[in-house]
Amino acid sequence: MTGWVLFAVTFLACMVEAVEAATVVLAVGVTRSWSSAFRGVALGVIVVAAVVAILGPTLTTIPISALRLVVGALLLVFGLGWLRKAILRASGWKALHDEEAIFAKTTAGAKAIESPNARGFHGGDPYSFSLAFKSVVLEGLEVAFIVVTFGANAHDIPLGAVAAIAAIAVTVVVAAIVRGPLSKVPENTIKFVVGALLTSFGTFWGAEGAGAHWPGTDLSLVVIIPATIAIALVMSGVLRMMRTSAQRGSGSTAVAA
Repeated sequence: MTGWVLFAVTFLACMVEAVEAATVVLAVGVTRSWSSAFRGVALGVIVVAAVVAILGPTLTTIPISALRLVVGALLLVFGLGWLRKAILRASGWKALHDEEAIFAKTTAGAKAIESPNARGFHGGDPYSFSLAFKSVVLEGLEVAFIVVTFGANAHDIPLGAVAAIAAIAVTVVVAAIVRGPLSKVPENTIKFVVGALLTSFGTFWGAEGAGAHWPGTDLSLVVIIPATIAIALVMSGVLRMMRTSAQRGSGSTAVAA
């Protein structure tokens, strides 16, 4: 994998996770307590950093063939999960992932809980803290997984880390500017593309780890990636037509009744 491919894929994948975490942090910060939310973010970052420091070096000592097999399988599961949801959303069978709705839901939940008003938690807000902490840890571990696995396979973890930091920095700057849900980010489109890329790399690495040899080695990705995207687009189109047909059928039945 070339440097720019590693940077681009890592950047996009990490931005998706950063957007989701930023939405939750913004919601509790605006409605409850910025200080507690930031403390939750800080502790979450520390926890993720500790996990990476402990497990990251261990992961890179695994033989490259075994690493490719394991990582390939994991990326297939990860990528196919994203791609499946993106296809269902693009075809209309699943509601689009609405960051604005998530923000509103989180905000409503935060407002519904009585503020501790300096009781317990040293004058802070445990609800804001725990929600921000949870979101940062969950999304942060996914970012760490992406960075370590992509970077280890490309023998350039530092570049993967730079891409992740850049994605997080861009998301934080945008969140600070808009101070609201990042609904303008085409997240489903990003998930569709990243899901296809993860599925393609998972197929490539998993097969290599199992002993297969791709024609042209890394150049085979030039065929695998477009083929994966094309198949996903075709599936999305077929599902969209099936949904339209089902809606027409239910409409006809309703009229006849």
